[in-house]
Amino acid sequence: MKTKHRILRHCLLATVVPVIPAAVAQTATPAPVTPASIKTPPSSARHRAPVGKASAPKEETVKVIGRVATGTTAQYSKKTADLGPLGDRPSVDSPFSIMTVTHDVIVNQQARNINDLARYMPSVQLEERGDPNTSRPQSRGFESDVIANSRVDGLNMVSTTPYAAEQFEDMQVLNGLAGALYGPQNPAGTFSYSLKRPTDRMTERFTAGVDSIGAPLEALDASGRVGHHGWFGYRLNLLNQTGESFVRDSHLRRNLVSGDFDFHISPNTVIQVDASQYTFAQRGYPGGFSYKTGIQLPNAPDLSRYGYGQSYEGFNMETDTALTKIIHHFNKDWTLTAGGLYQNAARQVFTTTNTLTDSLGNYKTSIAAAATANDFKAGSNTLYVNGRFHTGPLRHEIMIGSNGYMMGNYNPTKGETFVLGTGNIANPTIFEGKQPYYSGHYKSASVLEQSLIASDTIWFDKHWAIMGTLGWSWLSEHNYNVHSVQTSQYRRSAAFSPMTSLMYKVSENQTAYFTWGRSLEAGPIAPNTVTNANSVLAPLRSEEWEVGYKYRFENGLQLNAAGFRMSRPYAYTDPTTNTYGTFGNQRNYGVEFQASGAITRDISVLGGVTWMDAQLGSTGTTATSHKEVVGVPPVQASALIDYHPAWAKGAAANAAIHYVGRRAGDVENKTFADSYVTLDLGVRYTTHAYKTPIAFRFGVNNVANERYWASVYPSSVNGLSSANNSAVAGLPRTYSFTTEIDF
Repeated sequence: MKTKHRILRHCLLATVVPVIPAAVAQTATPAPVTPASIKTPPSSARHRAPVGKASAPKEETVKVIGRVATGTTAQYSKKTADLGPLGDRPSVDSPFSIMTVTHDVIVNQQARNINDLARYMPSVQLEERGDPNTSRPQSRGFESDVIANSRVDGLNMVSTTPYAAEQFEDMQVLNGLAGALYGPQNPAGTFSYSLKRPTDRMTERFTAGVDSIGAPLEALDASGRVGHHGWFGYRLNLLNQTGESFVRDSHLRRNLVSGDFDFHISPNTVIQVDASQYTFAQRGYPGGFSYKTGIQLPNAPDLSRYGYGQSYEGFNMETDTALTKIIHHFNKDWTLTAGGLYQNAARQVFTTTNTLTDSLGNYKTSIAAAATANDFKAGSNTLYVNGRFHTGPLRHEIMIGSNGYMMGNYNPTKGETFVLGTGNIANPTIFEGKQPYYSGHYKSASVLEQSLIASDTIWFDKHWAIMGTLGWSWLSEHNYNVHSVQTSQYRRSAAFSPMTSLMYKVSENQTAYFTWGRSLEAGPIAPNTVTNANSVLAPLRSEEWEVGYKYRFENGLQLNAAGFRMSRPYAYTDPTTNTYGTFGNQRNYGVEFQASGAITRDISVLGGVTWMDAQLGSTGTTATSHKEVVGVPPVQASALIDYHPAWAKGAAANAAIHYVGRRAGDVENKTFADSYVTLDLGVRYTTHAYKTPIAFRFGVNNVANERYWASVYPSSVNGLSSANNSAVAGLPRTYSFTTEIDF
């Protein structure tokens, strides 16, 4: 009915407007406030007809588009890239290696957490710390920071806490260094998540489904605009999933309440307000395995087998997030963006650890209420002014601004630990036991970082451009013991991070680029067994050289290729002086290839391959010097192919292949995790019932039930003599089925 009214209104306007005198036409009601009109002044202000002259009648075409279910057309490529302070720019013009998992991928692959999205990134590895929902991501073989490398809508967020994939529009990874843009951070790339925003069309989308052997879920995504000219936009996401997971006697609970709101206070100004609470709990999931250097890593177990986890162990986690942004367009060339975020990520961790005692697969199982990092409280901020102007023949795109964050780390004062018994990886054991608890609360660390940033992209002509970005950062770090006594501190003022890029646009749809940059990251803390015990080392300075080429076809397929060389200082204890310092170096170099978008009208693709050599330099001992970095594969590849032919009338199929090469399992390279290949298959069918779109999706991950080590990593990426290694097995064959109704 609404569509009929809109068609009638357009037809009436097309008939009446040409005969209205100009003097009357100028008093017409202004255009409605919409997201499009927020970016530029109303067209009537820029192209107003002179007084006394009638406006020439314009031919108007009314196009009626039928609604279809989300993900039907499999849009797996995104034309723009989020460059943080620089704003959204065409992906093909961005001098970085960037890959995006779009919303259609999230929906069609039935993703449940952000780890599910990282599987399609060939340069990304995950450190799964207990379960697949709380991994620490890394890119190009470098481990990310807890907060410095991750952002939601441009604001720093805690990465080591669970997030529901259902609340995000997309996920983007900028591989490589970006400290000049984002302030001090590890050279592990920048992981950016975009929240869902209100839509112009009122939508109520209900999804119901089930995962594996019995974890049903219900989700509601409601969006629209209300008020005069739609000045107020809303988007609500509700999620509940509770039940048994892929292994007997396990339990999963996920609950999300998320609200995203837009206040269009003028045609040029919008205020965005977002708030969410995500609670996550699990019991009985298989535990990970830890082992000392020198022990041979056995073949990975089948996690669907009962006994690798205990029914009374698991997680309780809650992530509360609130953020607000204001975006004001002074005109079509100048924009102000300001924002702030507060986040409280609390967690109870009482998981089991299976410690391998020999190379035969024998292990000792213990359970502990972790007495470290049970609460992160973080705040972050951004303030940018972006503009475009000309100086003679040169076109400038400039940015001046600031971003930063502060984070407090809180620990319990006491935690319980129980030894449960022994077993073998080929014969898992169920132990009698109980949940351990912790008590007390103290602040163990505080970190403060704030950066001033300036950038200018100069276009000499339609082919050549150079971009320069400079960052000055202020860092402060304090650490405390259980008695709230400060044990160490570090301050650094106006630390400098530069980056420059040279771009050559071969044509409108292809660009070659060269990028060089340096970036700071927080220094490690010396262990208590050295001469400079508990001291915070000076910030580490990483460096990157990258050359790349991007090509975007008319049908939307984009191909990216990049070669890179990256390095960072490596800290270890000098065996002669027993002093802990940054005496070594980690050097990674490699080549990436990425593909995203439509190969044909019926086939979409997302994936790529990365070849990489990640090695440590001198570490003070011959046993660990010049060895492969733990957990970093020399070859990693992923390919998602979606086939949705028009003749199938709503039916579609997809397949995803993931390959990870053989990885070092310890710093001495005495053991390795075998390479593996997994295959995921899915089908969907979209149709209409009384003009209401409906979609049915069914997927099977790890079809062949491959047994593999999904994550292998050391307890410290710096040279600590006490560092152990961890290995987490990959999920077995799992199933997902959902039905989506778009009202």
